[in-house]
Amino acid sequence: MSLDPAPLRRPRRLRRTAAIRDLVQEVRLHPSDLIAPLFVQDGTDAPTPVASMPGVMRFNLDDLQREARELTALGVRGIALFPVTPPALKDPMGREALNPNCLILLAVRAVKAAAPGLAIFTDLALDPYTTHGHDGLLTADGTDVDNDATVAVLAEMGVLHARAGTDFVAPSDMMDGRVAAIRRALDAANLTSTGILAYSAKFASAYYGPFREAVGSARAAGTRSLDKRTYQLNPANPREALAEALLDEAEGADVLMVKPAGPYLDILAQLRQRTLLPLAAYQVSGEYAQLHAAAARGWLELEPCRDESLLAIKRAGADWILTYFAKDVARALQGS
Repeated sequence: MSLDPAPLRRPRRLRRTAAIRDLVQEVRLHPSDLIAPLFVQDGTDAPTPVASMPGVMRFNLDDLQREARELTALGVRGIALFPVTPPALKDPMGREALNPNCLILLAVRAVKAAAPGLAIFTDLALDPYTTHGHDGLLTADGTDVDNDATVAVLAEMGVLHARAGTDFVAPSDMMDGRVAAIRRALDAANLTSTGILAYSAKFASAYYGPFREAVGSARAAGTRSLDKRTYQLNPANPREALAEALLDEAEGADVLMVKPAGPYLDILAQLRQRTLLPLAAYQVSGEYAQLHAAAARGWLELEPCRDESLLAIKRAGADWILTYFAKDVARALQGS
């Protein structure tokens, strides 16, 4: 009885030992791939936990400085700052966003003093400052966000943030034309070195709930699910997402971003084929929370699933990953 010839190609040879598997690994995570989103609160209270995001804290300025130094020591090269604006400072126009001594600008200055080598990214949007919780100024009838009026405020915010020392302003509002307006404002103020990380493909996602709790925008608006579909992207529209991203590139963005990351790996991979700019992806609060929730119930192992989720984002084309796992992953990668 004749047997079929043995296969000439045996791909398992390259998976036979740990050493061989390491030698042929194609995608790797490094602490310098990670940007840690951090929440900053006013006052001197000890860090307060975000209930829906285990391990995530709101920091006062002193503790924020300490966290920045620890991240730097672990090899993390960037942080994204988000302010928890006291309710008394919110109004329908988001005026606190243009206060030259508002919390986010104090935070930038504090981090630059404590960890000058750390790259700082600051959000440009009005939702932390408005009582209605939207990312911009409302139209006169209150039924929608006024695109051009919002863009004018974002450009002013960008100049204030750059003067405080941020390395990248990050418009997350999804208004039309905002990247060009911010770039022109920065350049006119002789702030040409400040970069723009554009939230280019930001979807109207159901995964943002824990973040809104963390910064207080959900409570301020009286709802956990504000309808932002007139400016954030339809999750069903990949071509529209790519068009938005390429518009941001044409308007002068230095880095493009896809948000959320995990549910939109296809968008990230397609965008990687269409641009030479660096790409970022934001593993958002809901992605983080669901992994923790499943692990707490014993349904999966947190650390392997965490690492797999981040490798998938990197594999799809992200150069940088904004993730609340940044500190833990950096510590694990350093073996500490």
